[in-house]
Amino acid sequence: MKILYYDCFAGISGDMNLGAMIDLGVDQKYLLKEIGNLPINSYKIKVYKDKRGGITGTKVDVIVSPQKKISSRHSLKERTFRDIAGIIKQSKLSTNVKKISLDIFTRLARAEGKIHGYKIEDVHFHEIGAIDSIVDIVGAAICLDYLKVGKVISSPIQVGSGIINCSHGTLPVPAPATAEILQGIPIKTGLVPFEATTPTGAAIIAATATSFTEKIAFTPQKIGYGLGSKDSAIPNVLRLFLGEISANTEKADDPEKGEAVIIECNIDDMNPELYDTLMELLFAAGAHDVFFTPIIMKKSRPAATVSVLCDISQQKVIEEVFWLNSSTFGLRSYIVAKSMLRREMVKTKTKYGEITVKNGYLNGRIIKSKPEYEDCKKLAKEKDVPIQDIYESIRLVKRTPK
Repeated sequence: MKILYYDCFAGISGDMNLGAMIDLGVDQKYLLKEIGNLPINSYKIKVYKDKRGGITGTKVDVIVSPQKKISSRHSLKERTFRDIAGIIKQSKLSTNVKKISLDIFTRLARAEGKIHGYKIEDVHFHEIGAIDSIVDIVGAAICLDYLKVGKVISSPIQVGSGIINCSHGTLPVPAPATAEILQGIPIKTGLVPFEATTPTGAAIIAATATSFTEKIAFTPQKIGYGLGSKDSAIPNVLRLFLGEISANTEKADDPEKGEAVIIECNIDDMNPELYDTLMELLFAAGAHDVFFTPIIMKKSRPAATVSVLCDISQQKVIEEVFWLNSSTFGLRSYIVAKSMLRREMVKTKTKYGEITVKNGYLNGRIIKSKPEYEDCKKLAKEKDVPIQDIYESIRLVKRTPK
């Protein structure tokens, strides 16, 4: 299984992440081509080699003309979460890239909304809603999709120290949005006298990393360095490790063990039409699974138990979604043990087109294969054939795992 490890010893920002991804081996031409699927313009991306504290790495600059508008209706400073979500959803990006991008931006919007008193859809992103951050976040999603890693792990996050000046005035480090996003995630402070981790960088980590540790328990195969813009005694660098846990060992193929939390509530007084929106918001907040169970409550009232499975670090965020988007007055939660097969995503070519298939491994062999529904749905629509034909075309193809 491929492992991507974020070594955030000097923090993380959106541009540092893109630089490290390219330095690690993500194809630069592919990345720029995919970013070009966004319906925005008036920006240039500059990629070049540089040094920070004697470390050579890759620097990415997103150069935007501040006078130009992205559309006839919205200038950079007027952009809301609703605008950004619309841009991503209407783009030609893949389904997976859209999902990752929206997850990251949702975390930003939720944090900004809580701090400044806005509804999530009305949050004005100001500096983090400008083109450079849209490119940074969608670029991060494109890189993760390109690498096809099985797990993302991070070190504790260095946030720095001091104060920063932004559109909201003078703020402490970490910025309130950064601190809000990193709740439940281990952080460190004080290594450098500036903002080491930005809200964009914090959201990328919070949305993608599933565990946090300073131990590297895999075999590193590639290392990438992404450069920031600061000069200090500590190199302003993000380091990424791409590694592998051997698929030939029993340890790697045994079900992975872990812990998660189940959060539940019973609802008997909410319009069922709103359940779909609630489910979407819970998944966007980082839920691994959301399900509704029909039940009968007091006075024979029909109701539903809403259950969410998520990482323990995401419990507070998930609970906030419940408070703001459901009728419940109470929640219950409990820790559960998880066993997960080693998984690998492979691209399968069929007569209708390419489809992503998820393989599950046990003791060195594939025991389960499942095509991604969204890929099948998209091809069925494009080719104007029943979706059953798409599934059948996959079964006719001999799949070879990477």
